[in-house]
Amino acid sequence: MVNILGPRDEFLHILERELEAGIHVRGNEITLTGPPAAVELAIDVITELVTVLRTGQGLTADAVERTCSMLAGREDTRPADVLTHNILSARGKTIRPKTLNQKRYVDAIDKHTVVFGIGPAGTGKTYLAVAKAVQALQNKQVNRIILTRPAVEAGEHLGFLPGTLSDKIDPYLRPLYDALHDMLDPDSIPRLLTAGTIEVAPLAYMRGRTLNDAFIILDEAQNTSMEQMKMFLTRLGFGSKMVVTGDITQVDLPGGTRSGLRVVRGILDKVDDIAFCNLTNHDVVRHKLVGRIVAAYDRFEADHADPLRPEQGLAAPSHRSGR
Repeated sequence: MVNILGPRDEFLHILERELEAGIHVRGNEITLTGPPAAVELAIDVITELVTVLRTGQGLTADAVERTCSMLAGREDTRPADVLTHNILSARGKTIRPKTLNQKRYVDAIDKHTVVFGIGPAGTGKTYLAVAKAVQALQNKQVNRIILTRPAVEAGEHLGFLPGTLSDKIDPYLRPLYDALHDMLDPDSIPRLLTAGTIEVAPLAYMRGRTLNDAFIILDEAQNTSMEQMKMFLTRLGFGSKMVVTGDITQVDLPGGTRSGLRVVRGILDKVDDIAFCNLTNHDVVRHKLVGRIVAAYDRFEADHADPLRPEQGLAAPSHRSGR
């Protein structure tokens, strides 16, 4: 009971805020009152929380809130199946999906050769993809991990950067390094990079290559042109997987350049063994305020959308470059 209610009744307060049923706790007994539908939902939520606890996994305020949200949405998948789906255990923590769409994204990576993860900032697109890549490497499903992204600046021009090639591209690839450091022993990363087991490179260096037995991730794919997207996808070799991630609302390409990520769905949607996974502001796993910021920008852009014809093959309304 203490684990369900949380420290200083923190989880109980969340349940009271999220559920319409009245919740009364005395000893080890919980009494629910209210309309039948509200009581049924509260029973389902508490049952799921007990199921999560029985797996040996502790509850958090975030997990309680997401359980309420998933069950209120009447989804087929049980929250306990999502919140206990472990991908990787590393450096004292377990990496797992936190929302239903994230679990669908992870499952799609298992089932398909090429997966597109499209969604706003903070939805775990890149982080979960890197986790699946590390898992595949550890399970010897692939021989190497290749992480790449286009070297496009986000609205600022940094000029000519000093140092070697590695020094010059490091600022663009830093988010990928950060994810790796969360999942691997930091001392092992330089050794893996030197051996070529993990390769982090700008997209421009992919042309002409055939990538066999590799887990390949293209990050920030909204900043690829149509030609670059085609070039990248045709690098796929035998025994490899590809994950392409990006946010079509944050395109940093110069004006007039069409984003390859915006049009690729219309081109490849009917091709077998390719999956498109959409994440939304409800899947944001950063600070709660990030989800509200994303939702607010979506509303603003919907209210101030240009009355222009959307690009062919675009799965969502076209947005201007920038924020």
